[in-house]
Amino acid sequence: QVQLVESGGGLVQAGGSLRLSCAASGRTSSSYAMGWFRQVPGKEREFVAAIRWSSGLTYYADSVKGRVTISRDKAKSTVYLLMNILKPEDTAVYYCAATIHYSLYLRSVNQYDYWGQGTQVTVSS
Repeated sequence: QVQLVESGGGLVQAGGSLRLSCAASGRTSSSYAMGWFRQVPGKEREFVAAIRWSSGLTYYADSVKGRVTISRDKAKSTVYLLMNILKPEDTAVYYCAATIHYSLYLRSVNQYDYWGQGTQVTVSS
């Protein structure tokens, strides 16, 4: 019901900034929340941030809190992840996700119904 396409990834030096975008299509009005996760080869997919579509209430992982901001544009059906003060440890494939169900566990990868293809973020030192 929902298709997600990430963009905005690339190579950036440590200390720099990057803004990722996730364009949603399909039955976007059904979405309850959207989130960003990241994954490094051989590691578990890690929660980064989430936002409730209607209210705009946000959630952040402790590892990125204070450095990233998640936001959404309802008119454009797009969510953003602004990342500042990037570190080499932020290097990963970043995935956008959406859930159509109410959930109190938006930090869990298992709560999401739809996923984008991912966009690579590489932070050089």
